[in-house]
Amino acid sequence: MTTSVTVNTYTHSVTYVADNIQRTLKDIIRLSGLNPQNFINNWEVNSRGLRTWLETKDLETVVLEIYNPVTGALIIRWDIDIVYGWSSGEGNFWTDTEQLKYAIQKAGVAPENASYELILRCKPNRPDVIGWSSCSMRSTDGMVRQSLGSTVEHYGLGANSAYWRKL
Repeated sequence: MTTSVTVNTYTHSVTYVADNIQRTLKDIIRLSGLNPQNFINNWEVNSRGLRTWLETKDLETVVLEIYNPVTGALIIRWDIDIVYGWSSGEGNFWTDTEQLKYAIQKAGVAPENASYELILRCKPNRPDVIGWSSCSMRSTDGMVRQSLGSTVEHYGLGANSAYWRKL
C-alpha cells in the first residue's frame, strides 16, 4: 500500500501573495518614476502588516497613493483588492507582471516632486500590527477607477488590481 501526502497550507499562499504584492508595489513606484528607497526601507514593516492581515483574512485592499506633497492632493492611486477564495485542492499560482507594466505605462510617470504612501485597508477589529496605525485616505473626487482584473493568484487567494486616474 502506498500513501502520499501533499502539503499546501494557507500560510504558503499568504507568503506568496504578500511577497508578490510587495514586488508589484515596488515596480509601480519605480516605473512611475519615483524613488523606491523609502518603500524598500520599510519592507519588513510592510511585510508584517500584509502577512498578518492576509493570515487573519482582515486585509481588504492594499492602497498606494501617489500625491502632491505640497497640496496633499492625490495624483494617482493604485488599489490591490484581496480575494479570499483559497482552497487546498488543485490550484494555480501566478503573477501577471506584463499587465501591470502596461497599465503603469498607460497611467504615466508621476511628477518629479510626487510622494507616495502605502495604506492597508482592513476590516474593523483587526489585530494590531507593530508599525501600523489608523489613517485616512485622500479623496478620489474627480477621478475614475480603471480595473485591471486579477494580477496575483495562489490557490484562490489572490489580488485584483486597479488604478484611479483623473477624469
